[in-house]
Amino acid sequence: MGLGECRPIQDQLDPSANAPRLSVRVGRIVMKNPVTVASGTFGFGEEMAELYDLSRLGAITVKGISLEPWKGNDYPRTVETASGLLNAIGLQNPGVESFIKDKIPFLRQFDVPIIVNIVGRRVEEYAEVATRLDGVDGIQGLEINISCPNIKEGCIAFGSTPEGTAQVVSAVRQRTNLTLITKLSPNVGNIVEIARAAVDAGSDALSLINTLLGTAIDPWTRSFRLANKMGGLSGPAIKPIALRMVWEVAQCLDVPIIGMGGIMNALDAVEFMLAGARAVAVGTGNFVNPMAPIEIIDGISDYLRKIGIEDVNEIVGTVS
Repeated sequence: MGLGECRPIQDQLDPSANAPRLSVRVGRIVMKNPVTVASGTFGFGEEMAELYDLSRLGAITVKGISLEPWKGNDYPRTVETASGLLNAIGLQNPGVESFIKDKIPFLRQFDVPIIVNIVGRRVEEYAEVATRLDGVDGIQGLEINISCPNIKEGCIAFGSTPEGTAQVVSAVRQRTNLTLITKLSPNVGNIVEIARAAVDAGSDALSLINTLLGTAIDPWTRSFRLANKMGGLSGPAIKPIALRMVWEVAQCLDVPIIGMGGIMNALDAVEFMLAGARAVAVGTGNFVNPMAPIEIIDGISDYLRKIGIEDVNEIVGTVS
């Protein structure tokens, strides 16, 4: 600041006046910052609301919702691994009607976009869930889950091929005007091929990645540690794979990406944005540190200040 200049009085009184701009857009969803939570790791927000104001989040992505209630898999359903977590919950949820009646009113209290992860065993189930959620006050987006590895029918069965991906996305697109975000599986040979099929079928954005299929064995009982035998691996162990896939897709497709997979702190989130993600989702990190999403929001702002960038969108896809 040169001689004769002075800082505007409002800047002196309000430090946030000089804070970097964190707002991002995913499809038609305007997020006040680039941080949401990964479906299945945040429930419907009631427990976390006791710890912090959910309005601070860029968006809330709720756990998977199906047409009818699903009871999920048998126990045990989770196993800790080296730098990660195996889960085989099986998408337990109360069904779409109960979700609309019992969960949405609570979430509508907060000034934050709601994204609903939708699941199904058949294409028609995805389409019907989308129909019932279309126009529900507060819901701004649907995350189409064609990537969960923990159920025997649907989800990853569709997301493993371009044809199956396009079939589900197209059916949902015909039933709703909400922003569609397709959640992709890393358990495929060519992630770009699957991503392109989703976008061509009408997806406005992409989430990647979902969990990697894995297992764990107890050497003393000589049995699987999960009742389902196999489960989805998440946490820091999968971060390098997730980063690589986000970068690959961002290089080939001009579409907003929500990056996820092992994000535990702000610099993890920044890595995903540098790779090409427009926003990020915190998943397993919520179990380790329930305050992680808030700390990551603040940490991204601090990072931008340190490198002298005023708008978070300026770092997206700038890795070299």
